[in-house]
Amino acid sequence: MFIVSLEYLKDLAAVATYLSEHIAYLERYYQAGVFVMSGRTPPRPGGVILMKASGREQVEKLIAEDPFHREGVAKYTITAFIPTKVAEGLEKYLETI
Repeated sequence: MFIVSLEYLKDLAAVATYLSEHIAYLERYYQAGVFVMSGRTPPRPGGVILMKASGREQVEKLIAEDPFHREGVAKYTITAFIPTKVAEGLEKYLETI
């Protein structure tokens, strides 16, 4: 599992320019079962995407497809983690060590 944190490098007007493309990008990978959840970080300096990816290489490949990355709107921090405990209903995300 990976946490991808986005930090905007440009103002919100620039972010808004590519927002519809970014949302389509998110939807594509929700449909593929790779993205688990995503959202803004208040007061809106960026956002977070939780990914169930095969490895860091896949995460980097997916980030490269994000319009925010392509247009230099955001920078990305990738954090890998192993979910060993989850809330009820999220058991499919458990990983064994």
